[in-house]
Amino acid sequence: MQIGAAWATTIFHDVGPSGTCLLRLASASVVLSVLFRPRLGGLSRRQWLLAAALGLVLAAMNLSFYHAISRIPLGTAVTIEFIGPLAVAIAGSRRRRDLLWAALAAAGILALSNGITHGADATGFILAGVAGVMWGTYILVQARLGEAFDDNSGLAVAMTIGTVTLLPVGVAQGGGTLLDLGVLGVGVAVGILSSAIPYTLELEALRRLSTGTFGVLMSLEPAVAALAGAVVLAQTITLRDALGICLVVAASLGTSLTTNPLPELTG
Repeated sequence: MQIGAAWATTIFHDVGPSGTCLLRLASASVVLSVLFRPRLGGLSRRQWLLAAALGLVLAAMNLSFYHAISRIPLGTAVTIEFIGPLAVAIAGSRRRRDLLWAALAAAGILALSNGITHGADATGFILAGVAGVMWGTYILVQARLGEAFDDNSGLAVAMTIGTVTLLPVGVAQGGGTLLDLGVLGVGVAVGILSSAIPYTLELEALRRLSTGTFGVLMSLEPAVAALAGAVVLAQTITLRDALGICLVVAASLGTSLTTNPLPELTG
């Protein structure tokens, strides 16, 4: 997912964040529809509502995130965005120890936000926060979608709804350049790497794992994003940035492990 996000930034100058986001969701929706062939006529009202809800969330989450990474480094954006999943985990518990994890996360965000006073874009931080709210909502809705559908066809429907939602803003910013073969090729690659593959795997994971276990695995996202930004885009990771990322990762790991302990392995 993070390699795809890094690649996405390479076509921002051609079609903008909105156009790139449209290409990502559109290509992913085509791939998922071909793979899972949703039968629209047989869907119940609940299935339609959940698919529509997830589609709107996906559109809002990806659009705000792409506009965020057009302004601030990838690792920073994902770390701030991670407050969404972290908040979902903390909200599931009322124990005092969770205040420690919240404090760690706040310290991490504070360390990263220091960049605002050194030329970083405050709007980028706000957009990453919006994406975080949408990411937390995505996890909740995605889990319910997995219960409502026996296969992954619901995700294909949701992705298509998200694509239709983004059409006006995506076309307005990208225009005819959206059909350029070079740009289109990158957009398709980003859609497969950042949406089709990870969202499908996450849906399957949420059917099989506790939310705690899922949260532990997702905790590495900020660190992976920082690494992807450094390797693919040559973005600099300062010592303060690394500290902020580590604090948020530690907070997420602690919250996930203490709220929903990992199941013991039996031989």
